[in-house]
Amino acid sequence: MPRILITTGDAAEDLEVMYPYQRLLEEGYDVDIAAPTVKKLQFVVHDFVSDFDTYTEKPGHCWPADIALAQVNPADYAAVVVPGGRAPEFLRLNADFQRIITAFFAADKPVAHICHAVVALAPLGVLQGRRTAAWPACEPDVRMAGGTFVDAEAVVDGNMVSARAWNDHPAWMRAFVDLLREKAPLKG
Repeated sequence: MPRILITTGDAAEDLEVMYPYQRLLEEGYDVDIAAPTVKKLQFVVHDFVSDFDTYTEKPGHCWPADIALAQVNPADYAAVVVPGGRAPEFLRLNADFQRIITAFFAADKPVAHICHAVVALAPLGVLQGRRTAAWPACEPDVRMAGGTFVDAEAVVDGNMVSARAWNDHPAWMRAFVDLLREKAPLKG
């Protein structure tokens, strides 16, 4: 079976890791979660409170990483998912994360990203000339990276499928699974 990689770390948005993880397993793909180190990760939940200007953050689920980013060979995976939350803030500084994501784009393999994941992708130059969704506060990051921000629930641009936040999961994963069925079909 084709394998899918999820690159994440502590403080990733709980729903943006767990929903694609479970959805892709349900579809029949093998899924590995990669983080800076192999350990139990602490995710967070971002939610909205009336009369509050931004979202709040609460502790979410804990989940083990399967593999360290340094051990990942992108050739072993058919696609990658990059969740949002705060994890992208430090993943963008990780040389192995940079190597992995750049390899997926260079090989034109499917890439799904959501919410704040663009802050980790923007420095890599992979958004240049592309249309992408993201959390609305990340629009300046998209523009500075040479991309076009699109305020939509699922934006497909070649091998890349993006969304604004966990509210967009159904459309985002439907579009990503459609791309996987074309580029990384399940056998049998």
